[in-house]
Amino acid sequence: MGTGTSNRTRRAILEAAATVLAKNPKASLGDVAAAAEVGRTTVHRYFPERSDLMQALGTDVLEKVAAATDRAHTEDGPAAAALERVCQEFFELGEALTLMFEESLAATWQWEGWEDETETSRELARLIDRGHAEGAFDTGLDQDWIIQILWSLLYAAWQRTRVGGTKHEALTLCLRTLRKTVSP
Repeated sequence: MGTGTSNRTRRAILEAAATVLAKNPKASLGDVAAAAEVGRTTVHRYFPERSDLMQALGTDVLEKVAAATDRAHTEDGPAAAALERVCQEFFELGEALTLMFEESLAATWQWEGWEDETETSRELARLIDRGHAEGAFDTGLDQDWIIQILWSLLYAAWQRTRVGGTKHEALTLCLRTLRKTVSP
């Protein structure tokens, strides 16, 4: 399935699945098919089992996180500004990442590659070390804590948009809180 149409169809199914399952983790493949505007048999052609779709979603999100990290240019400028760019880029991944944090899905699916150290995690670690060295980040907050704070704030921001807050408001609050939390 390497043609342009096949790739677009696969992408549409993955995007629809992220949106549908982020809102309702128990949604059926028929619900995903309807959101992707394809037939259920088309979804099954690309993803024969629900587990195939879930694994593809996990891989897709990891690829999106890596691309977002690249776009943030973590090596450029002051570490504090770079961390904010990372936060902004990750925020734009919204529903895809929200899906990965959905407890009912996380409990039943093992997302392949999520427990592995990735280039993204190494890049974030280097960024935090640089922030500590520059005096921009509180040295009492270690790498793991700052990364957990980042993910927690992003989750809170995504939840804010789900309950009626605007994306702009949620991102502004997220960045403001991140800035205040990591500063010395």
